Amino acid sequence: MSTIVHRPIHVAPRPTLTWTDTWQGPDNGLIRCWEIGRERALKHPEIAQRCLAGELPVLGWKGGVERTLKKREKYGSLKYLAQWQGLRGEDLRIDTSNELTLNCSRTGMVVTFTPDATKYYNPQLEMEE
Repeated sequence: MSTIVHRPIHVAPRPTLTWTDTWQGPDNGLIRCWEIGRERALKHPEIAQRCLAGELPVLGWKGGVERTLKKREKYGSLKYLAQWQGLRGEDLRIDTSNELTLNCSRTGMVVTFTPDATKYYNPQLEMEE
């Protein structure tokens, strides 16, 4: 079974799907996140330009960086990566079995996008905030 989720940029957004089909289908919501990124690029071109410049702005999923932290490395969600690719106007291309590391051009933070949610979700930290 292929672990690559791919969708060309020239393909029109899909019609409205059920919540189950969207988020629990074979792509686990990556295509929808990418479509949302494409939509946001039209509504917020300034965010799209930041993404094109190599920034990793804060979006709706873990992975964006607002400022440089003491620990300059962090993990992010593949859903963030999908939305970021959509904002950049790129084809969706994510290997769901591998991690991908990007550097934020604005903050210098290193973000590794991973399929392992335990690496970026820390319930203890969430409770303390």
